[in-house]
Amino acid sequence: MEGFLASDPDSTQRRASILRRVAIGISLAVVSLYGCFPPQGQDGASGGSPFVALVPLILIFLLFYVLILRPQQKQHRERMEMLKNLKRGDTVITSGGLYGKILNISGDVVTLEIAKGVSVKVARSGIAGLANLNDQDKKGKEDKSEK
Repeated sequence: MEGFLASDPDSTQRRASILRRVAIGISLAVVSLYGCFPPQGQDGASGGSPFVALVPLILIFLLFYVLILRPQQKQHRERMEMLKNLKRGDTVITSGGLYGKILNISGDVVTLEIAKGVSVKVARSGIAGLANLNDQDKKGKEDKSEK
């Protein structure tokens, strides 16, 4: 079960969502606490460098970049690579949830066979990913055997 959760795309999205919330929470805490406490040896009058005030903003930007932007860029690169490497005979799933086998690729249009003798044309960007129907069939058989 643990291996299934690790490969589940929804768990990856949940993990990214949690990381975003943590980053936002930390950022808000740093910003709100930074102004509450004056530096040691001062009575609250700001006599320090104005650049010191930029430190929390820089930290927030770095957290945002590391926790949100970098993973999104990586996912985007992987998706573009997958779409570029599609070939005839691959089994894919569309963003609408249709499973199909690629019959033809011409530019940005992919022709899928979704049933015997039934083909549809789909935009290449409408393909969500490669589908492994063998794993789906095994999982379906396991579910039936448990009942």
